[in-house]
Amino acid sequence: MLDVDGVLVFGRPRDGKHWMVGLKDDLGIVPRDISRTFFRAEWNRVFEGGMDLFPALQRGLDELEADVHADNFVSYWFEMSSRIVEPVLADVRKARERGIPVYLATNQCHERADYLLNSVGLGDEIDGIVYSAMAGYQKPHTGFYSFVERKTGYSPKDLLMVDDNLENVEAAIAAGWQAVHWAAGDSLSAILQRSMG
Repeated sequence: MLDVDGVLVFGRPRDGKHWMVGLKDDLGIVPRDISRTFFRAEWNRVFEGGMDLFPALQRGLDELEADVHADNFVSYWFEMSSRIVEPVLADVRKARERGIPVYLATNQCHERADYLLNSVGLGDEIDGIVYSAMAGYQKPHTGFYSFVERKTGYSPKDLLMVDDNLENVEAAIAAGWQAVHWAAGDSLSAILQRSMG
């Protein structure tokens, strides 16, 4: 069970910097402003599938009187937050060649999950995905981990979470999973070797 942002996907394709770095120059929107009107105000409900992304985002943009439509903002955001960490992807491929199923277990809205699978192409690289808007819960809520187990059919003892958020890792362990706290530069193959032998 592999986290996405911060593990398999990290930053802008051209330089790996956070996707908001050029937001003001490119779209005329100050990151802290859209964070206030959308990400802090509405994002949790979007993340958990309780609110549609586009109308919620449009309300946030309208509050800022931004000359940008939600469709254009989302296109920019998703494209600028889609850099695949190639060594991790290579290790995902090696794991699957060894017969180890690899799933994405991630906090995502429906639209970005679809973008990652179909536009970025991760759907061809994994065995499946479980994400927060699908589950109705975000990591580290216990409901997320229970949903993963039901959705995939695996028991807790058979699951290994790799995540860069320590709270998510601790919640996985509390749910009876194995879990590893990811740091930049870690090797997924080495983690699997230690965890699975």
